[in-house]
Amino acid sequence: MIAKAIARYVRMTPRKVGYVITPLRRQTVAQALAKLSAVNRRAAQPVTKLIASAFANARQRHPELREEDVVISKLVANEGPRWKRFRAAAFGRAARILKRTTHIVVELDKKS
Repeated sequence: MIAKAIARYVRMTPRKVGYVITPLRRQTVAQALAKLSAVNRRAAQPVTKLIASAFANARQRHPELREEDVVISKLVANEGPRWKRFRAAAFGRAARILKRTTHIVVELDKKS
């Protein structure tokens, strides 16, 4: 691992983020950013920012790196804390609403 970036408390479910990040694993940074620009899902924006941030972290240590030389070695969407809310239900009861959050982790490696 040459660089890492974490986005914490992203306000969408890990499942929805997972749909976006699954095809990006083992891709170069250039390929991943190109694919994300064509994805029409809300989760694409924070994932794009996170991959760009991880690549910027890699450039801090190794300024000679290019986007084609770096591979996404780990890309995970873990569940964060849930926000608990209540909504009125029939007969004076309350129904619970869970607003889920996600922690997204990206690790980059040099292309072998």
